[in-house]
Amino acid sequence: MSQYDEEKAVSSERDGEKPVGRRTWLASAVSAMGVTAVGLIAPSILPAVEQDHTDPTRVPGRIPSPYGTRALGETAQRLTTATHSLTPHQSLHGIITPSALHFERHHNGVPAIDPNRHRLLIHGLVDRPLSLSMHDLTRFPSVTRTLFIECSGNSGKEWKGPTGKTVQETHGLMSTSEWTGVPLATVLAEANVKPEAAWVLAEGSDAAAMTRSLPLAEVLKDAFLCYAQNGEALRPEQGYPLRLVIPGWEGNTCIKWLRRLKLGTAPFMTREETSRYTDLMPDGTARQFTFVMEAKSVITSPSGSQRIEPGFIEIRGLAWSGRGLVKTVEVSLDGGRTWRPAHIQGPVLPQCHTRFRFGWQWNGEDTILQSRCIDDSGYVQPARAALVAARGVHSSYHYNAIQSWKVAADGEVTNVQI
Repeated sequence: MSQYDEEKAVSSERDGEKPVGRRTWLASAVSAMGVTAVGLIAPSILPAVEQDHTDPTRVPGRIPSPYGTRALGETAQRLTTATHSLTPHQSLHGIITPSALHFERHHNGVPAIDPNRHRLLIHGLVDRPLSLSMHDLTRFPSVTRTLFIECSGNSGKEWKGPTGKTVQETHGLMSTSEWTGVPLATVLAEANVKPEAAWVLAEGSDAAAMTRSLPLAEVLKDAFLCYAQNGEALRPEQGYPLRLVIPGWEGNTCIKWLRRLKLGTAPFMTREETSRYTDLMPDGTARQFTFVMEAKSVITSPSGSQRIEPGFIEIRGLAWSGRGLVKTVEVSLDGGRTWRPAHIQGPVLPQCHTRFRFGWQWNGEDTILQSRCIDDSGYVQPARAALVAARGVHSSYHYNAIQSWKVAADGEVTNVQI
């Protein structure tokens, strides 16, 4: 035993402790540090340890793959039907939706398109009709923006009552991505649009030939022809090889698999903007061409079908506005009787999902959680009663009422309407 060990043993005896030798101390230290430390100490002074094949430090990892894969145990996935899929917001972090989890909506399946044969036709009220290949389009100066896209039918089933059990079911038809493409104004300038042109018809290459009429002056401001999402080419369900992206506008105007732009003097009154995508009002009339998605927010955690325990809980959620920036998000812990400001997490970008957080000490009593968004135009996300008073309950689109989550005494969270 060294002089240091002897002095420590004497000191321990003086304090009424049993002396601990070097070998005993070393064995206990290894036990405390865990099996990882075993490989750092000479085997001659340690007892034999059965090899653990589940220890990742003892098994060589897999080699790189041509395309990345999801981590073992991660199970977040979209809920799907024949026409759409829903983003699992309860399982996500930050504001960017992974491309594989971005919501999906189509009217007659996802077409298989050869990008080498795909063309964008620009015609109608132009001096120079164009037929552009993907190679032509990618040669134009590009822009990249992080933007949400929300289906106008997002939350639509909530018009008639609390239908969705989870936030994925109530708000899953929206996602945010980084989009890259060429400004629409740049491409149309090459065609030399005639002065009398006031509307543009956008048409897709899917079996439904999805078409929408768009006011030219508005879409020239910041719409762009997109060919990339989150750093790679568009996925087929997101419009590969080309889609239109209009910041803040309802998702069906962002025509996927874009093949044609026709300039005209008036709306083209297609099936998709007459029989669909109009808002039936209480007096029987229908609002048409309501493009912008108004300010909205939702608490994603705790949310429907989750269960919490008393104590500190960080309330988390998303807010967004098609008109511009999220200015304020407020949270109510008592069903809307009182409101408190939430912490807004950067970055805060126009027409983009914005994260908010609020620290809450839950005492275990029944309560109702809500959030509401206020954008930089001054618009305040409405309570359900106010929205229904103005619009009735016969619409399927543009539902942006405050979402209510009831927390029961047992910690179960459910969708309610008040």
